[in-house]
Amino acid sequence: MARNSVKDWNNLHYALAVARAGTLSGAALELNVSHSTVLRRIDALEKALDTRLFIRHPRGYVPTEAGQMLMNAAENMQDQLDLMVGKMQGVDEALHGTLVITTVNTLIPLLMPIIRGFQAQNPQVRLQLVADRRHLRLEHGEAHIGIRPGARPTEPDYVVQPGASLQNTLYASQSYLDECGPFTGLDQLDGHRFIAPIEAYDFIPSLDWITRHVPEEQIVFRCNEFSGFEDAARCGVGIAALQSWCAEARPGLQRLIDPPPEWQTKLWLVTHRDMHRTRKVHLFLQWVKEALARLSPDIGVVA
Repeated sequence: MARNSVKDWNNLHYALAVARAGTLSGAALELNVSHSTVLRRIDALEKALDTRLFIRHPRGYVPTEAGQMLMNAAENMQDQLDLMVGKMQGVDEALHGTLVITTVNTLIPLLMPIIRGFQAQNPQVRLQLVADRRHLRLEHGEAHIGIRPGARPTEPDYVVQPGASLQNTLYASQSYLDECGPFTGLDQLDGHRFIAPIEAYDFIPSLDWITRHVPEEQIVFRCNEFSGFEDAARCGVGIAALQSWCAEARPGLQRLIDPPPEWQTKLWLVTHRDMHRTRKVHLFLQWVKEALARLSPDIGVVA
């Protein structure tokens, strides 16, 4: 057997759980095994490959470059296996019933064409979309799939997959620019008005930048709904930080600067582990991931 062969493919399953959870204890909880079992499996895999797969930190495990390459391959293998199992179970698990998806209001226009496409291909599945700023509890059956922007969800027993990174930048109407002049950079704040949220959103980098860098006297309008930022900007109230897909879906707003990479909003696809491999959930997740991968780079990039 070649020196770098993997003798026990189950070890790869353990490594993937560690990469997803970020800790041995989190992986052990997901796999329902002991902490020492996970550590032994990781050590065996690294020895078989003669390669360090994780960097050990006091707060967890972070994949090395080689580890990330292996995890990406393992994710693809898992997806293909799940798809094959779903097809094999097709007779026993008919593709029907209700699929409940939860997200936030601002993502509905982005997701509706994706949802409609899935429904057209699978008309026997009834779809429900619950828009709520509150994170519905998947473990209690409030929803089957969550599509969440912002920080990576950390709830136990959740399977979290990256969807896309949505571009964000600053926008204003032409009438505002005619009144206040051009805005050419983040250091050009003088003479400009800004739109901001009522509450702090430190997990959204573009809004956090406004909170931290724009003087209070230049914030002329606040709103508790993201859709209000866009409406206010279109009316010439001031400059708003908006997701590019939303701001550019309709005419009336001008992009002021290129989207800063650090302002990207990550989009996460979330399921409970007990539902993750059911056929309709798996097929919908695959459909969403493929649709997000086709986004224009001006709007979003694959995570």
